[in-house]
Amino acid sequence: TWKGARAALLDAWHRREISNFEYLMELNTLAGRTFNDLNQYPVFPWVLCDYTSEELDLSNAASFRDLSKPMGAQKPDCAAQVAERYEVSLSMQQQTGDRPFHYGSHYSSAGVVMYFLIRLEPFSTLAIQLHDGVFDHADRLFHSVDTTYANATSSTADVKELIPELFCLPEALLNPNRLELGRRQDGTALGDIVLPPWA
Repeated sequence: TWKGARAALLDAWHRREISNFEYLMELNTLAGRTFNDLNQYPVFPWVLCDYTSEELDLSNAASFRDLSKPMGAQKPDCAAQVAERYEVSLSMQQQTGDRPFHYGSHYSSAGVVMYFLIRLEPFSTLAIQLHDGVFDHADRLFHSVDTTYANATSSTADVKELIPELFCLPEALLNPNRLELGRRQDGTALGDIVLPPWA
């Protein structure tokens, strides 16, 4: 059964027989997530929240994201907006017939996968196909870890979590194919991902 498999997995993780990465991959598999479907792609959480310090202090609890809350509720003002959205959608339920909701977007989708992996094939080609033969505007492409985290914690419309490749595939942070991804509004040409200073 699913509960038995989950309990065995948790037990193996507690005994340190499997790594955090393996544990999360197995949880994704148990949840029906797969690399074969971009809309059900494996999800990994943002674990850290400090992407600006020169040195990362892992002994400081403030360096870590609050895993008890979704990305869209990391900050009190966003959490309040989410709660208000739910109340509004709840009050409109009889008129619209829609189920009440907290978020209008999803933490994982094909677009999120392509966002993170746009510099690698086949995701480059898929992203071009999605945008009628061109890459999306450079300001909407993955450019910086810090900026992506800031957006995911300050906007209730952008609540994306991470994907496994960001923990095991350094090429996802590079532009090995030297793709012409355009320039941001500030004139910055997109190339490799801007990493936190401590990286």
